[in-house]
Amino acid sequence: MQKIRFKNDILPLKDKLFRLALRITFNRAEAEDIVQETLIRVWSKRDEWPQMESIEAYCLTVARNLAIDRSQKKEAQNVELTPDMEPAAVTNGPHEQLEHAEKMALIERLMNELPEKQRLIMQLRDIEGESYKRIADILNLTEEQVKVNLFRARQKVKQGFTKIDEYGL
Repeated sequence: MQKIRFKNDILPLKDKLFRLALRITFNRAEAEDIVQETLIRVWSKRDEWPQMESIEAYCLTVARNLAIDRSQKKEAQNVELTPDMEPAAVTNGPHEQLEHAEKMALIERLMNELPEKQRLIMQLRDIEGESYKRIADILNLTEEQVKVNLFRARQKVKQGFTKIDEYGL
């Protein structure tokens, strides 16, 4: 197993950790605090890094648990994602850009309405690109449960999007 370095292997995960924490807490400041606390906890376990199968999965699990703990302590409020958090749209003109922004906002709203487990799985799989196995490890589920929840989440978002897109708001 290769040697794990904080600067090269763990620090680049901070954006992924932030997005996961934000998806759970719906609060930017809380998500930033969670990332910091996650990095501190991971650093304090540096002696155990060589025994870990996946340092990334460990980091995501720590961040998830911290975010859930904090969101259970407070009533989390939904926040709109800011344009700097959304990837740049590849469109031609202002009309296409506006249309894309509206569709992204609708998808984000529909994802935020999902149950927590489905929302987290969809975030980890479709946005973060994690494998089913890693998601199962992070969320303490079986791979089959991950697949079923992901399917249901995608179906709900698709149905909601189609209903609104075809018939209007």
